[in-house]
Amino acid sequence: MLLKPPLPISIIAIIAMAISHFFWQRYLDRREQVKTEKLDVNEIKTNAPDYYAILPFTPIIGVLIFDGKWAPQLHIITIIVGCIILTSLIEFVRCFKVKTVFDGLDVCYRGMADAFVSVVVLLVAAGVFAQGLSTIGFISSLMNLSQSFGSGAIMMMIVLVVITMLAAMTTGSGNAPFYSFVELIPRLASQMGINPTYLVIPMLQASNLGRTMSPVSGVVVAVSGMAKISPFEVVKRTSIPVLVGLLVVIIATEILVPVHPI
Repeated sequence: MLLKPPLPISIIAIIAMAISHFFWQRYLDRREQVKTEKLDVNEIKTNAPDYYAILPFTPIIGVLIFDGKWAPQLHIITIIVGCIILTSLIEFVRCFKVKTVFDGLDVCYRGMADAFVSVVVLLVAAGVFAQGLSTIGFISSLMNLSQSFGSGAIMMMIVLVVITMLAAMTTGSGNAPFYSFVELIPRLASQMGINPTYLVIPMLQASNLGRTMSPVSGVVVAVSGMAKISPFEVVKRTSIPVLVGLLVVIIATEILVPVHPI
């Protein structure tokens, strides 16, 4: 019973965010007078067969298969290296030209090097920043602050959501704030007679949504680095859809999740 609500809540939030995303991006494009050009896909020339389109998704498929249940559990790096080898073998079987295969691998390795120069270094800096905040007691101070508010169930849920969201935005991590605050939930829920799921679901969603509004988040830094724009420009584009999604999560939780244990 307690494991079912997250899925419909997530689906509702995703739909709401998709709709708000469309209107928010169009509004920003018009305000900033962004010129868009339609690309004619017929102008794109390639000699690769159509079934190659599935190859970029093989790491995701590998993560789902090699999870320890369906097949032996493998680290993500092992899966990615295996996917590169698999792609190289498929390319060799298709053309029987070793030089063509190694030329493709050269492009792959150069792309990895470019990503390391422009993105990975920034990710390391963001991780150091997040660890520094935890070391100076930032997360602990927020946890203590959440316990100083009133005892209303909806008020406590909103306070935890806001604090988790702010912590995720500040640290750029979704897991660290959630796992730090989630330790509070059993004690708070027991003291207030609240269903723990009523507090956990919004916090989980807030932690995941919060990092998409953080200029030091890994995904934001990566996207801004590849697009060669400021991380704050990316955050501006994600802000309103994320806030709409968070509001929908709070409302859906209030409707779908019982406040008191059944």
